[in-house]
Amino acid sequence: MVVQHVSAVAVPSAMGTKGKTPRATHGKRCAIRQFDCTSMSALVRSNRTSPRGINITVRAASSVRDLPDDQRVVITGAGVVSTAGNDREVFFDTLCAGTSGAIDLTQWKPGVFDALTTTIGAPIQNLDAGDDLTVKEIRRMDKVHQYAVVAGKRALRDAGLWGEDLDKMDKTRCGVLVGSAMGGMQVYEDNVQNLYNKGIKKVSPFTVPYMLTNMSGAILGMQPELGFRGPNYALNTACATSNYQFINAAQHIKNGQADVILAGGCEAAVTPMGLGGFIACKALSKRNDDPTAASRPWDKGRDGFVMGEGAGVLVMESLAHAKKRGANILCEYLGGGISTDAYDLTSPRADGRDVILCMQSALTDALITPDDVDLVNAHGTSTPVGDLCEVAAVNAVFGGRGKKDFKLNSTKSMLGHQLGASGALEAIACIESIRNNKVHPTINHDDPEDGVDFDVVPNKAQNFEVNVALSNSFGFGGHNSSVVFGAFKE
Repeated sequence: MVVQHVSAVAVPSAMGTKGKTPRATHGKRCAIRQFDCTSMSALVRSNRTSPRGINITVRAASSVRDLPDDQRVVITGAGVVSTAGNDREVFFDTLCAGTSGAIDLTQWKPGVFDALTTTIGAPIQNLDAGDDLTVKEIRRMDKVHQYAVVAGKRALRDAGLWGEDLDKMDKTRCGVLVGSAMGGMQVYEDNVQNLYNKGIKKVSPFTVPYMLTNMSGAILGMQPELGFRGPNYALNTACATSNYQFINAAQHIKNGQADVILAGGCEAAVTPMGLGGFIACKALSKRNDDPTAASRPWDKGRDGFVMGEGAGVLVMESLAHAKKRGANILCEYLGGGISTDAYDLTSPRADGRDVILCMQSALTDALITPDDVDLVNAHGTSTPVGDLCEVAAVNAVFGGRGKKDFKLNSTKSMLGHQLGASGALEAIACIESIRNNKVHPTINHDDPEDGVDFDVVPNKAQNFEVNVALSNSFGFGGHNSSVVFGAFKE
């Protein structure tokens, strides 16, 4: 184990001489600030705060399997709402078939999108909510919140946490971290129109609540079947939102603040203003005559992303809790990393400097090396600049890997870009790759971009053993995030 830098928590009463720093030994009041990226073998676990300060325990570990069960986070369920299906297995089968969810929006809703220069997208056309939503909720609630509730409930059922089994849970130790980049766009747009065309009396009292990006998780947590009273909030880091939820959910579990957390993202921004704003940013594809061919990451013909919709929610829980209730474990959350470009509102750095930092941080947190990673599910949006920036970063971290033992793919080639929900859906794709030893294709890869030397799984799924998968998500504002999932092993 190599610890590069150790710094003490300021606890004057515990320090013998003012200004002196206690050594980093077990039981001392100190904190590891940075780990060596190649050794990756340190764990910091914080004990409860005492009147004298914060006690930090430093514990060495060579892999996550060396950690105690209450410090390991596993995935026991996954719920999905997507154009590829609303069941995680159907979802993955559809991805592996290379099926695109992109459509001509002018045929979906005639007259609504016709004036836009981009008239393609990948919306959820008909949500079959079953008994997960009431008639009143479907009528009132913005679609983004509907997607979150349905995906969240399906995740719980997938985890075997429903009915009496869910009722037995200590709800004070159950949380919800589900976010969105855009919030309730349709409710917002409808009520702006009501205000200007019909007057203030026609503005719905639900306008503000349903606009808010934290409301999806709040509504999910207060569903009568759930009543989760633990951590419940939403971090909005644009298109990196879902990964930030996973990282924070894992931290709550490791800190002993929760046993189970529903974590993920949702988005329903295929609206005139949702598309209009990104058209103004010159971010969307204009391949209106061929919607299913529009999203084409790392292809020379790419001209922007396709706006998508959907939701993905994971049931994350401590291994100790999962074992206690006899849960079926899908995979293990190994770690995550974040960074910020501090560069531009919408454009990434060409050299991928901070994406490199982000992926290295995730590997460090996961206690693994680049050679341990089999699959990178890329942000891969199909934008001319962004795709190559990410490849530069992936090459810096994984450049020594051969095509036979390392894969890079893009879920967005089929689903489009679900903004704040994309990381959640891509996480589920990674989990299913681990479970099935199969990787879905990057479709529309017909004229490969120069300099992309990895196997991007062009156009056809591959059978391939995946033990560890890393998933990238990056957002406007320079927010970078990477999360790592692995096959569960005792």
